[in-house]
Amino acid sequence: MNTMSDPILDIRGLTVTFGGGPKPVRALDGVDLALGRGEVIALLGESGSGKSVTLRSILRLHPPKRSRIEGSIKVEGIDVTSLEGRALESFRGKTVSMVFQEPMLAMDPVYTVGQQITEAVRNHEKISAADARARALEMLTLVRIPSPERRLAAYPHEMSGGMRQRAMIALALASKPHILLADEPTTALDATVQVQILLLLRELQRELGLSMIFVTHDISVAVEVADRIAVMYAGRIVETGTVRDVIRTPRHPYTIGLLSTRAHGGRLEGHRLPAIPGSPPDLANLPPGCAFAPRCAIAADACRASVPEPVDLGGGHRVRCFRTAETVNKVAALAPAVTS
Repeated sequence: MNTMSDPILDIRGLTVTFGGGPKPVRALDGVDLALGRGEVIALLGESGSGKSVTLRSILRLHPPKRSRIEGSIKVEGIDVTSLEGRALESFRGKTVSMVFQEPMLAMDPVYTVGQQITEAVRNHEKISAADARARALEMLTLVRIPSPERRLAAYPHEMSGGMRQRAMIALALASKPHILLADEPTTALDATVQVQILLLLRELQRELGLSMIFVTHDISVAVEVADRIAVMYAGRIVETGTVRDVIRTPRHPYTIGLLSTRAHGGRLEGHRLPAIPGSPPDLANLPPGCAFAPRCAIAADACRASVPEPVDLGGGHRVRCFRTAETVNKVAALAPAVTS
């Protein structure tokens, strides 16, 4: 797998600001992220950390009149921020496609599943309606929808949640994209179906050689699907590295806080799970310095005065924290069961 020497997606200094309210909201602030060919990255963090904003920025889905994008987003060497009109329409679905969190909102309720997949294929390829329909049938078969021929004529509301999500995946893959973006695609599903969808996505990613960014707030999901993890907080990536590095040797206090709150076999039944104190910050009124400092047990004066630059820990493991080198043992002591 070729990851960083020739990334298929290269994001540098991505800043997204939303207007329209009493005060601009900087939802992303200087995000750097590179996705390798055939690689899966999990974006991990609390709600409001900027995960979905990042995905939508890649597809240029934010309303241009109410948002400002700065920095660069390059896919296979092409600057996405410069695309307009037909070039942008072709880019969406053909080069990069997305699986949304709730398929009932993402799919058109007045058209059948087959019609929607067929239309998506014909928008990107000059093929006949019959060939497009054959592709739609092939995709429903690929995502293991039972009786795929019959499902072509079904409307989204006639399918279960799990089947709708499979149909959403089929729609996203129909035009053979190079990159798949998955925005918490299992959140609205029950636990059993979640596992099935996760296994399906990982299997399809490997089979088709896709590069994928998977948004989640669930650490166990990130471990199952990803090669690397990028932890987001208040619009910034605060830690990134391989799954092994981030899970076994987390170095940012926020990452350690997330890991310590999960239930695992080493925690005694009846004991209260630890929680990260405080609440996520208001993006329209961020504190000076590190945004996590007000919730951090080891924050120093420097943390409250300026924003830390990324520190390279080796092996692609990077962290934004002033206290990394000096307080590794103290940070680890905050969550002694993290690696169990």
